[in-house]
Amino acid sequence: MSRVEEIKTAIDQLSPQERCELEALLHPVGDDEWDAQMKADCETGGKLDKLKAEAKEAANRGELRDWPGVE
Repeated sequence: MSRVEEIKTAIDQLSPQERCELEALLHPVGDDEWDAQMKADCETGGKLDKLKAEAKEAANRGELRDWPGVE
């Protein structure tokens, strides 16, 4: 059996999550404009600092809720 055949056999045995991990490894996707903007907004002094602080405070108080519509 060739190495490629061994790899194909191993791929057939992967879970869906493992297949996603393999796909991301083989075909990495670069950040687009939206991703770059979100990263910039999340950095220190970013636009999302207030929201992050509010979420941390809510978590510390045990008041986190599920996102609406998410089961």
